[in-house]
Amino acid sequence: MTGEIFRDDWGIPHLRADDTVELARLQGRVTALDRAWQLEVERHRAQGTSASFLGPEALPWDRFARRARLADTARRCFAELERRERRERQERRERQERRDTGTAHWLRAYVAGVNEGLPSATAPEFARVGLTPGRWEPWTPLAVWIATHILFAGFPAKLWRERVAAHLGADAVGLFAADGPNTSGSNGWLVAGERTVTGRAVIAGDPHRFIEDPGVYQQIHLSCPEFDVVGLAVPGVPGIAHFGHTGTVAWAITNAMADYQDLYREQLRRTDGGAPCSSEAESLGDGVEALGPDGVWRRAARHTETIEVAGEEPVGVEVIETDRGPVVIGGPEGLDDGVPEPGAPPVALALRYPPRVTGELGFGALLPLLRARRVADVDRAVDLWAEPVNVIQAADTEGGTLHRVAGRVPVRAEANGIRPVPAWEPGHDWRGWHEPPRAGLTDGVAVMANQRGPASPLGVEFAPPHRADRIAALLARKEHWSAADMPALHRDTHLASATALLDHLAALDGLSGPAAGLRDRLLRWNRRMDADSADAAVFAAVRGAVVRRLAEHPAFAALATPPAWPEVFLPWLALLPRIGFALEHLLTAEELYGIDRPAAVRAALEAVAVRPPAGTWGDTHRSAPWRALPPTTPYDEPGLSGDHDCVLCTSSVPGLTDLAARGPAARYVWDLARREDSRWVVPFGASGVPESPHHRDQLALWLAGDLVPVVTDWARLRKETDV
Repeated sequence: MTGEIFRDDWGIPHLRADDTVELARLQGRVTALDRAWQLEVERHRAQGTSASFLGPEALPWDRFARRARLADTARRCFAELERRERRERQERRERQERRDTGTAHWLRAYVAGVNEGLPSATAPEFARVGLTPGRWEPWTPLAVWIATHILFAGFPAKLWRERVAAHLGADAVGLFAADGPNTSGSNGWLVAGERTVTGRAVIAGDPHRFIEDPGVYQQIHLSCPEFDVVGLAVPGVPGIAHFGHTGTVAWAITNAMADYQDLYREQLRRTDGGAPCSSEAESLGDGVEALGPDGVWRRAARHTETIEVAGEEPVGVEVIETDRGPVVIGGPEGLDDGVPEPGAPPVALALRYPPRVTGELGFGALLPLLRARRVADVDRAVDLWAEPVNVIQAADTEGGTLHRVAGRVPVRAEANGIRPVPAWEPGHDWRGWHEPPRAGLTDGVAVMANQRGPASPLGVEFAPPHRADRIAALLARKEHWSAADMPALHRDTHLASATALLDHLAALDGLSGPAAGLRDRLLRWNRRMDADSADAAVFAAVRGAVVRRLAEHPAFAALATPPAWPEVFLPWLALLPRIGFALEHLLTAEELYGIDRPAAVRAALEAVAVRPPAGTWGDTHRSAPWRALPPTTPYDEPGLSGDHDCVLCTSSVPGLTDLAARGPAARYVWDLARREDSRWVVPFGASGVPESPHHRDQLALWLAGDLVPVVTDWARLRKETDV
């Protein structure tokens, strides 16, 4: 036997091989067979070449990927892995120790498997766009990881905060300090053995991301003589980074909401030979200089690239990198929003992010995680982690628990975290790395839902405490819990953030008859955002009307039209979503720039009372998954329970749309007493092939809040093939 592929009743791949290298090859191969179209879309997005077959709509992302140098950063990180592997091999040879599988060698094996599987994979999308699967390079998994997570820390929010401070004053920044529609978050909770019916820990939760079809997580079982692990893999990346169970230890992550990327305002100037964007590539460093904090102009790396666009002419992109990082907005002629103020020099914006600086992405943690047997092993593994910065929860069968932050956050001036800082002024450099904070459990429980927690010293904007408080309150209702109890928490739809608006409604008087009746109805509402709730639909309608009225007020007029910056950043700069997600703060602030909030709430209520929603919340709060290509036959996407601040976090954008583009990208329950009692589910299915019976066979369970059993008994699995 070299490698075997098994499947369970849900088509989930279970892989068994003689060693870690063969297992990595097998994982790459089965991922190519199940997710070929997804893999190629992600590879092209990471390289900035997706517009070549997806057309002009993909151009903004490709332009950003090129300018931010995502693929080049992945190559750097892989080269660093190779250097470390050579060094460690030499050290072992000198100590006469057994050679261990290095991360670079392991990545090469995974990529070899992908390249074996792609030519024989079935994916009708390739024919629709005339695309032939390409060849993966050893660094491609790192590029996919970087492209997937480059916006995780939300550095574009610094652009928003700068605009708010400029137009409303620095004190206004805090009013909008909440996680928004483009923030990736999660729920996660650890219940120690002292609080379970078995005496051993349970870990549960759900990552909140944009819902994609195929899904962003892949259920998988990886087994070889060194380890036997089940978990949720990221297609295109070997191992199990985020959510895994080895049988004796399990781990899970949530977004720490840390701030670890900076934007620098750069003064650039052209020198002889520099041109904005010639049709021919020019040598690196030719033609542009940047002003440094010491007052010295230094040459910046510069070249041009060409982006192919399906159905249109190719587009040239000027790529510039200063000592701070790649320029992602503007250039030597200034920002893309027009002429600078009189007397002010042109300014561009450069992005500084840890892997670009260090050549470290954290992939050195992946194999140690698979080999982990105890919490201490997980702890040592995640010491190697870099990006994104996460909160890790782990527990083992011996009673050990772990609750800590993992990842690299630079030590620098406080201003760096708030808004873009001037590259030409001293004091904004990076001065080492923060020690990742640690936390314990409270009454045998640890809860993380992107609120201020152990990562508080490392971030600026966090999620409101509602989800975390609700999970903690539910867990406090009884002394001992089982793995089977956990889906009830996943499904909870109580909306604590409704209080601010309901309090305003309660204070109104002199309403018309219909408005008074609607108001009284909402005050009797149970505050649950259930799909079959007509009251939830009315609340959402009133909330949306309030958001729109506030957004229309002259006080916010300067923020209503975003600057002509790259499209990739515009979701962070749109006024309506910002007000929608900050509504609780805006309604409870002591004063709001002279806005008569009771009048706005009154007008919104009266308007909705004239034509109230005829149906339920689920009629309009429907799933809106992202697909690289629309399906040939559109799906009737289901109505959803939940809302942004519910434990069941299905995010609409109040005031703009009730559709939910973001939600639980998976759910898991890891049982440390008996791994076979663990559960998991994804929004669609194990296969990315539309014709597969396992393309959408988990959707009904996901909608109901149910989960699929984790099967690890090989006798209960169907053998598909030897490889």
